[in-house]
Amino acid sequence: MAATTEATTKDVFDIWTMYQSILKDEEISTPLAAILALTELVQRSDAGTMFELVKALNDGAKVLNERTPNPISLNAGCELFIAFVTLFPHDSDSFSDLKKELVRQGQKYANEALTYRQKIARLALEFIKDDSVILTHSYSRVVMKTLLCAHERKRISVYVTEARPRGLGLEICLVIHGTRSFIYIYIFASLRTYEELTAAGIPCTVVLDSAVAYAMNKVDFVLVGSEAVVESGGLINAVGSNQIAIIAKAANVPFYALAESYKFHRLFPLSQYDLPTHKPYILSFPLMAAPTPCRKHPVPPKDQPITAEERNASTLTSSQTRYMTQEQIARNPDVDYTRPDLITLVFSDVGSLTPEGVSQYLVGMFAG
Repeated sequence: MAATTEATTKDVFDIWTMYQSILKDEEISTPLAAILALTELVQRSDAGTMFELVKALNDGAKVLNERTPNPISLNAGCELFIAFVTLFPHDSDSFSDLKKELVRQGQKYANEALTYRQKIARLALEFIKDDSVILTHSYSRVVMKTLLCAHERKRISVYVTEARPRGLGLEICLVIHGTRSFIYIYIFASLRTYEELTAAGIPCTVVLDSAVAYAMNKVDFVLVGSEAVVESGGLINAVGSNQIAIIAKAANVPFYALAESYKFHRLFPLSQYDLPTHKPYILSFPLMAAPTPCRKHPVPPKDQPITAEERNASTLTSSQTRYMTQEQIARNPDVDYTRPDLITLVFSDVGSLTPEGVSQYLVGMFAG
């Protein structure tokens, strides 16, 4: 009876539920959550051979991939762990002992990986001078760690982009309050990066995504996080990173990326449209309904004043059209690809690397 219960437990193991549970910890990033979920799969697996175990891991990674809208960084973690299992030396007396050792090593790696942000912060700190003006994009835990560490020792100021339309970047709440004669429209923008840096006492200014070029000449360097660093040494990050890198290159401003080594990914995109996140509906044109005749509103003579009601109605209509609908947001990419020639350095727990250095590191890491 006990054996049957144990088998049932293994059969009903839901890797997606486990993955979601692990992600509740704010310190755990997507690749680490994937590694820990796969580690749990090894522990619960009844595989009797390495072939069966690797197949189970690949199946588990496939489930995670299919259920994640943006699987890029998740895939990097899965890829790293499966390669580790495949290349792990088979010195154990039994396969059961080998699985226990794999679980122990996976958990040990995850614990060590939590220290990587601190290592990266210390490394990047050497490149941050006193009175530096920094531009950052979207929200990144490793960037936040670096900026907060820099603030403890040096004076810095930070420009924070809106990072639309991601949930981590900008949250917009539109509240309309009306009276008989006037309509007030309040827009509340909450930027997580801005709020946390300001709370720490770091001078910050929010910059429109469309004003990055305007601000670039005031910036000493750009500092961004990463979804993944790919085999070419290029960067996948929150959409807008690519155009910021292009502007920084044109202005001769260093563009630095921060990335834990578990985000190094054996992917080789040549353009935005090679990314796994690119779908046919991205930037597609919606089907247009049959045009309806436009209503012609009478135009008052120039010498006739516009009433308050007409003026307020006009203001409300124009304000309402300034916000993208959920459908319009869905037609836009969530991440983009930045070419390696636009990146100055990648700061990682394995050192400060040029994009070429990232390529060499990836080749060595997966070659055993």
